[in-house]
Amino acid sequence: MAGTAGTPGTPRVLRAMNDRAALDLLLEHGPLSRTRIGKLTGLSKPTASQLLARLEAAGLVRVTGTSEGRPGPNAQLYAVHPGAAYAAGLDVAPHRIRAAVADITGRTVGEYELPTPGRVPEDPVVQQVTRALDGAVKAAGLARSDVHRLVIGTPGAFDPNTGRLRYASHLPGWHSPALLEELAAALPMPVEYENDVNLVALAEQRLGAARGHADFVLLWNQEGLGAALVLGGRLHRGWTGGAGEVGFLPVPGTPLVRQVTRANSGGYQELAGSQAVPRLARELGVEDVPSGPYTEVAAELVARGADHAGGPHRELLQTYATRLATGLASLVSVLDPELVVLSGSALTAGGEVLRGLVQAELEELAAARPRLVVGDVREHPVLRGALESALATTRDEVFDTSR
Repeated sequence: MAGTAGTPGTPRVLRAMNDRAALDLLLEHGPLSRTRIGKLTGLSKPTASQLLARLEAAGLVRVTGTSEGRPGPNAQLYAVHPGAAYAAGLDVAPHRIRAAVADITGRTVGEYELPTPGRVPEDPVVQQVTRALDGAVKAAGLARSDVHRLVIGTPGAFDPNTGRLRYASHLPGWHSPALLEELAAALPMPVEYENDVNLVALAEQRLGAARGHADFVLLWNQEGLGAALVLGGRLHRGWTGGAGEVGFLPVPGTPLVRQVTRANSGGYQELAGSQAVPRLARELGVEDVPSGPYTEVAAELVARGADHAGGPHRELLQTYATRLATGLASLVSVLDPELVVLSGSALTAGGEVLRGLVQAELEELAAARPRLVVGDVREHPVLRGALESALATTRDEVFDTSR
């Protein structure tokens, strides 16, 4: 039937597979000559030429220049056409929505941040989302209709069984049962939703410290304490989307927290969350505890602890490491991951010093021995993960030449 994808093994499908392989190589390596593409794909020169002509006619690749510095005539260099498609991501937090648009190569072409102060939102969530998206689209010099797909990252998770946002009572305005339908009606592109920490893990898996690892845990500590669980290369989200909400984990060293969803906190959050760091510093006699948002204060105190070889600042860091390892011990004992990635400002601020302290404590508290690393994706990791998620699906659709 005309317009349907070919069956496996047919010339049409084989051409599409070669097309995708070439496009992925161009994304990975940058501009390549026809000869180089042929060698990397194993295709003959005539077949590689036909492939590039086909992709150029489809608007997926373009000539970007010629090779220089080699004997013989200069060869044309081909690259993925950045304007073949665009994808967008949103990072939603209680006080702001951060938006970005990327072209098909992954280069960010427009960014925008919309402040959302106050416990009661001034504008409905749908308006907030569209304003943030439109701000990034405008900064990119595009129209909203140019965006192929949008991925929204939020604290908590939308329950796939009910469509309601769970585990994020601190996010005002996002709990209407009709919200997903309203957003779908307001936006011209497909919209996906993902937990913010899961998106950080995706960014680390694609771009950072977890590349090449199929089983890892990412521990996040910034506004809240959470985790992402990647098992067999796939995110484990759980029945209600709440897998990784480790802030609710009961742990020794702090009283039991009951009615945790109403309190929006739990034992591990109270023991080792960012908001506990300034309080712990005062208890240990740190005299120069700064003022300001607790996430910023916690990061500064942790950084100071890493810079001090002794005294109250180092005692603070050691105690904090013990508290972090207390909750991690439960995770690694059950999951036995290959790797644990430490991310979020209250963890990355401690760098290798904090990582080493947590690693040593974890080896005392758990039978499993995962390797701990500090996350590499430091700048807007939730947003970067949202873009990577949107781009992955967009590329699957746009790069499919079998249609």
